[in-house]
Amino acid sequence: MMADQDHGLPPATGSRGYDFIVVANRLPVDRVEGIDGELSWRRSPGGLVTAIAPVMQQSEGAWVGWHGATNENLTPFENDGIHLIPVPLVDDDLEEYYEGFSNSTLWPLYHDVIVPPEFHRTWWDSYKKVNKRFAEATAAIANTGATVWVQDYQLQLVPQMLRQARPDLRIGFFNHIPFPSPGIFSQLPWRRQILEGLAGADLVGFQRTADASNFLRSMRRYTNRSVKGTMAIPAPDSLGGSATSNICRAEAHPISIDTAQVATLSRDPEIIARSKQIRQELGNPETVLLGVDRLDYTKGLRHRLKAYGELLADGDLTVGEACLVQVASPSRENVERYAQLKDQVELMVGSLNGEHDTMGHTAVRYLHHSYPLREMIALYLAADIMLVTSLRDGMNLVAKEFVAAHTDGRGMLVLSEFTGAADQLTQAVLVNPHDIDGMKSGILRAVRMDPSEATKRMRRMRKHLQEHDVSKWSETFLTALALPLPVDTLV
Repeated sequence: MMADQDHGLPPATGSRGYDFIVVANRLPVDRVEGIDGELSWRRSPGGLVTAIAPVMQQSEGAWVGWHGATNENLTPFENDGIHLIPVPLVDDDLEEYYEGFSNSTLWPLYHDVIVPPEFHRTWWDSYKKVNKRFAEATAAIANTGATVWVQDYQLQLVPQMLRQARPDLRIGFFNHIPFPSPGIFSQLPWRRQILEGLAGADLVGFQRTADASNFLRSMRRYTNRSVKGTMAIPAPDSLGGSATSNICRAEAHPISIDTAQVATLSRDPEIIARSKQIRQELGNPETVLLGVDRLDYTKGLRHRLKAYGELLADGDLTVGEACLVQVASPSRENVERYAQLKDQVELMVGSLNGEHDTMGHTAVRYLHHSYPLREMIALYLAADIMLVTSLRDGMNLVAKEFVAAHTDGRGMLVLSEFTGAADQLTQAVLVNPHDIDGMKSGILRAVRMDPSEATKRMRRMRKHLQEHDVSKWSETFLTALALPLPVDTLV
């Protein structure tokens, strides 16, 4: 092992611990201030919490993560039946580990270098330091033989750190974003350390089979491990000689949504009434197109706006007949690339509206806000066409929420083939967002699709989501994690 992988974590203690632990960059709670100024915690929205909370409550599990504010040290606390173990971050950690290495090095690299990643040794040092802090907090509370499930790209060194300190643990890792091809991954100066960090897990889960394949190909090329099927196997001279010489499996376990919750909300009379109100506020156009994204360069917002603008310029769509509602949630606005994107998108929206708006109708209703789930469901119901045009996306749960919400059989999804969701929602109109003409054709195909065909397609996609919801995702991953290796693994 290299020197920087000798992490020196504390061994197991005799104190009471937990049998199931989730480790993620953020705790599953948000701090809220009451009218009287009193602070409290509420559970964060999101599929990950929904999927894992029942398992944690059954096993009295713990969640290790950052609570969202810097320069604070909080003691462990409980919220909604989940034991929460805060990991502190200071301002430098936020700048170098999170905004730096995680979101300006790994994020662009893992999303096919849509923008150039930055490689700074000080960021890498901070990433190692913070990963060690998370691993230490986890090792200190894990019962003997506990199951630990580490989440996402911010914590890729944690599995190996835990493996060295606690070889008794069953360790899983799930990568929520894409994993790049070996050629792109090779740019990372610390590629071997990242791969060995992930290989500390018994099972590494990915959104797509292609991501798992990319990981295994990189393992074969940049480490001394061999690959057999879905397994990355250490060199023979290390087997049995080190607590870190585990066999790591890599598999696709695509995440999903709480389909039943979304479907129930879509039948709520208040939400249905709100969806009708939204259409009225838009001037009752024949076709409402909807985009819902974080304001991120991976989401293809500029490509989408360009295609829509050309459809208006060509006369294939007209303002009044059609309206695009674009929700762009604020994201990482302290990072320069995101501030630039915000300016570019707002300039494009202003140009489109200036050229095509009428006194009674607007071309693009641009909303730079985040919205609660109930309002999002109303937006889904108000829309006829959902546009998901990501240039690269691990999954894209918005696409799945739109389909699940339309229990009325209406609507159609235009979906980038570069999303994980495209592997499951095959009845959508699939497009290549880099091909503007092809995307224009796909949008028009969705707009003009026979209602009976659209209903049939949406029904098939919704049936898939009912059978493969977020609870099924967590159950399938944890079942796979618990499986023993085949007896002939090393033969």
